[in-house]
Amino acid sequence: MLSQSVQDALNNQINLEFASAYAYLAMSGYFESANLTGFASWMRIQYEEELTHALRLFDHMHDRGGTVRLDAIAEPKAKFKSALEAFEAALAHEQKVTASIHNLYALAAKENDYATQTMLQWFINEQVEEERSVGQVVDWLKMAGDSPVALLMLDQKLGQRGSEAEDEGEAEAEA
Repeated sequence: MLSQSVQDALNNQINLEFASAYAYLAMSGYFESANLTGFASWMRIQYEEELTHALRLFDHMHDRGGTVRLDAIAEPKAKFKSALEAFEAALAHEQKVTASIHNLYALAAKENDYATQTMLQWFINEQVEEERSVGQVVDWLKMAGDSPVALLMLDQKLGQRGSEAEDEGEAEAEA
């Protein structure tokens, strides 16, 4: 059974993950409007991943006898000055999510909630990958500077990203 404090923190995290999805969908729309379909696709895949993260927490709550509380989600920023600004916002958001996951893990440890700690270990590992991948795009965009050619090359590269489900299916096929 979940303590009330862990349950409240998990609910906050579920809502943060849904807000993340909403923010990435808004960024995808921004990139579609700018005719950068590779960036838009990358953000759409990120949106889908955030939904799966929220649902993983949602399921954990129910598995442990908790009650999910879904709060209103604030309107995300949908206009940016550049691709770099959008990805810097994404990186700052991922860092916020990482801090929230770490705080949740610390609370679960304090409450001796081993099942939640174990479940959160996946999120800790996932956040390392999330920050690395978004940070890499930020670095590439900084290198590209004001070059439209470099921006289009990055757009093409980011459009090649597969979804998490596709990547897992390819890994299984290779095994």
